[in-house]
Amino acid sequence: MPKHILVVDDEAAIADLVEVYLQSEDFTVHKFGSAGDALRCVESTSLDLAILDVMLPDMDGFALCRRIRESGRLFPIVMLTARVEDVDKITGLTLGADDYVTKPFNPLELVARVKTQLRRYTRYNTGSPATAQPEGYDIRGLQISKAAHRCTLFGEELSLTPLEFSILWYLCQRQGRVVPSEELFEAVWGEKYMDCNNTVMSHIARLREKMREPSRKPRFIKTVWGVGYTIE
Repeated sequence: MPKHILVVDDEAAIADLVEVYLQSEDFTVHKFGSAGDALRCVESTSLDLAILDVMLPDMDGFALCRRIRESGRLFPIVMLTARVEDVDKITGLTLGADDYVTKPFNPLELVARVKTQLRRYTRYNTGSPATAQPEGYDIRGLQISKAAHRCTLFGEELSLTPLEFSILWYLCQRQGRVVPSEELFEAVWGEKYMDCNNTVMSHIARLREKMREPSRKPRFIKTVWGVGYTIE
């Protein structure tokens, strides 16, 4: 069954190029030049992934990303933009984006990143084969189940993206030890770590926000400066 990909970019040449490469991999592409049209598609179509340009005529891609997440959709979101500043990247990731590609880009790299995000999303929704490892953890009111792909905090369900779930699951698996940022990135993102600390840090910040963690003294995900993160 073909995967449905939303592409939102008001530069027709770029949108057409992305569409051609995605269609060559048998993806079904829903292409739009404005955020308004994209939101209508989100409401009416079962999507598997979205590629959002930051600079749009009616609403910037960051706001569009936030609107999609607020609607409860958890499919992966890849931000596509000519802006390269770290603050822009962190903004997108904090709002719920899963990856960030800057223009000009190699279309084959973009397709590879799309496939990586889809593999992670598919594992999240269908589950993985049973292993000898525990299928869930209960850590002082934080309950996470891999079998059900569900996480609750003091009885309240957390709405986590597949990437956020994978980060929290990995840390819970290694409760009591410090997980270096590079190890966390390579395990969760499935790519070689290349100074991606801002990416990890942004997603940790987003997780803490959803868990209503105090920024100075978090109860669960603690930062070990210069090393990584731990759940004690």
